Amino acid sequence: MKRFILALAAALISGSAQAQEAASAAPKLPPGLESAQLRPGWITPEGHRIVALDLRLLPGWKTYWRNPGDGGVPPVFDWQGSDNLGKVTLHWPRPEVIDSGGLRTLGFHDQLVLPIEIAPADPTKPIRVEAQVDLGICETICVPAHVDLTAAAPGDKDPIIQAALASVPDAAKEPAICKVTETKDGMRVAATVPLDARDDMAAAAMELADTPVWVSEPEVEVQDGKLTATADFIDDSGKPFALDPAQLRLTLISGEAAVEFSGCQTAG
Repeated sequence: MKRFILALAAALISGSAQAQEAASAAPKLPPGLESAQLRPGWITPEGHRIVALDLRLLPGWKTYWRNPGDGGVPPVFDWQGSDNLGKVTLHWPRPEVIDSGGLRTLGFHDQLVLPIEIAPADPTKPIRVEAQVDLGICETICVPAHVDLTAAAPGDKDPIIQAALASVPDAAKEPAICKVTETKDGMRVAATVPLDARDDMAAAAMELADTPVWVSEPEVEVQDGKLTATADFIDDSGKPFALDPAQLRLTLISGEAAVEFSGCQTAG
């Protein structure tokens, strides 16, 4: 009996130690995050890997779109630790328009599922995905957050990722028509598009696809069946710079849909 009691005590101590070790090994989430993961996704017929950043936020918290405006911070990805990564494409779903203390921001309440498409560097080898993600999350105040994530092996198509892909803004069939002018400290772009049926448009966003610059919230004017969005673009030099119209992205966002114009033709 004494041996049994000693063995039982040893087992309980060992189990408690293992539980404490597992608890200490579990990643600690930043305030405002209920969970964070890389959904493992699937392999496309072209051999690309589809995964998704899945952030579930506590009630009242929000995070941000790729170009959120002055009141938000977009996520930054570091893929160190991944294997066989070629081109990485983020398929951003349509954001919400959020009032952040009088500032308009674009982001997400409750949950962000961000699909990520990865082409292999070597098509004959598998893709392994790790990501270190820095992002901003906000309740009444904003805090920086960091998560380290690893995707499990790919499997079947994931309906949660598919739903996020379905909410990606539609691609416009034609580019916008732009007028580009210099300002004292940068460039100003006025992009004009047909209005169509976007009378319920809630917001417009302008950005340069491959050049990180500050962009003002666009001023929007509707006239004669056309919409013109005008914004200032300022880079680190604080001076006029060579702005490539082909890089311009104009996104028009409504409550239930969004459309994205890629590139613009300069007005003759």
